[in-house]
Amino acid sequence: MDSTERRKAAAERVRMAEDTVERLKGGLAGVGVTLPSLRIDPVSCAGNEPVPLVDLGRCNLDTALRLCRVLAEKESGYDG
Repeated sequence: MDSTERRKAAAERVRMAEDTVERLKGGLAGVGVTLPSLRIDPVSCAGNEPVPLVDLGRCNLDTALRLCRVLAEKESGYDG
């Protein structure tokens, strides 16, 4: 793979990570959970061949508990 192809592949990985973060934000918002620091880790996108990481970020205890409740509801099949 030449350098142009590597740059295109790297850009596609970053674009995919950005799309994933937006989908995750939307999905979490749909169940009443907001992770204020949810983003792509900028350091993981540095360099010639980035491997983007999704940083789920920091949240307060109330948000973490809400996320636990939502996950438990989904696991038990409860959607209401």
